[in-house]
Amino acid sequence: MRYGFVVPWGDAADIGDLAEAAESAGWDGLFVWEPVWGVDAWISLGLAAVRTSKIRLGTMLTPPSRRRPWELASQVATVDRLSNGRVTLSVGLGAVDSGFDTFGEECDKRARAGLMDECLEIMCGLWNGQPYEFSGDHYTVQPTEFPTIGNVVQSPRVPIWCVGALGKPKSMARALSWDGVIPQVLDGSTMGARQANLDEVEELRRAIDAGPNPGADIIVEGQWTQHSPAAYKGAGATWWIESMWGAMSEHSPVTAAYDRLEQGPPN
Repeated sequence: MRYGFVVPWGDAADIGDLAEAAESAGWDGLFVWEPVWGVDAWISLGLAAVRTSKIRLGTMLTPPSRRRPWELASQVATVDRLSNGRVTLSVGLGAVDSGFDTFGEECDKRARAGLMDECLEIMCGLWNGQPYEFSGDHYTVQPTEFPTIGNVVQSPRVPIWCVGALGKPKSMARALSWDGVIPQVLDGSTMGARQANLDEVEELRRAIDAGPNPGADIIVEGQWTQHSPAAYKGAGATWWIESMWGAMSEHSPVTAAYDRLEQGPPN
């Protein structure tokens, strides 16, 4: 199992400091969330890339439905080159209560799913180079000869982790087609989602290993003081993402994150 940390709060300069601290303390990855309005995730990760040399860097997570595919593809590829191939892109529909409606973003779940699918297909096509064209329900791309730098370092492309809602066939089929699954269990009573339990992760591991991408990652997010990373490793998870969202209400979330990072990953 590898261990990552998702930063609960911080400006771009803080992300650079925290990434350096994470690498020094033996963490395997540092991740940031991508807000509708706020600190730019990819500028922050670009700074983290030049401050580190080994740790993986990425988002937890990016909602592609509100991004232009070519712009997101450019940002991801740029940070992948800066980091010499250490980027992971995590995607999902996103939480509409995080500002989607406030800024006029698409809120319909089915529409967001369609936008995400087309966005991911276009990004992968652009990373493969020109000539590339695409025609879908939401986007149209024509081949271009305009000079650009669009390649990624990693082969065949940047790894993509995708949220999969357990028990939802369409959502799971999408997630299983990529490089990693971030499992979620929808709670019908609250309209929210909870972390998958050990039995659900074991079942997911069997489904992955019987599917098109056997051995794909399973990513579990939580706090080691509340859940056992070792137990999730035994169930088949491959990444533990330490999260401390409660730090956002503390006096200094950045200091709280720094203190946790210095303790090192759970083991």
